[in-house]
Amino acid sequence: MENVDFKVTEERKKFLINKIAQRVVDYRLTPVAIVFLESSKPLSFIGNQFLIFMQPFYRALFSFREYEEVTAMLEERKNIETLICEIERLEEERNEAKRAAKRAAKNSRH
Repeated sequence: MENVDFKVTEERKKFLINKIAQRVVDYRLTPVAIVFLESSKPLSFIGNQFLIFMQPFYRALFSFREYEEVTAMLEERKNIETLICEIERLEEERNEAKRAAKRAAKNSRH
């Protein structure tokens, strides 16, 4: 069997991190995801191996190539921190949009 090495470019990392973060926010899993990611930083390599073990479940969310890229990318702690920051940014955008909608609804009633 051929060993495939997935090199992930910086542009591709940004895309994948945004995709993961967007799904986390869409499913409203931000607190759980942040706690999990923060606690797994010291064990990023072991966490990466766990992702490989859990591949059948994650393949429901990602294509084969994306899954392999994500597992390779999350071996580096800095990418975990980048993912956490992106989740927090998208969550804040979602919360701000909700606040703006509430303000608009309140102002339209008066």
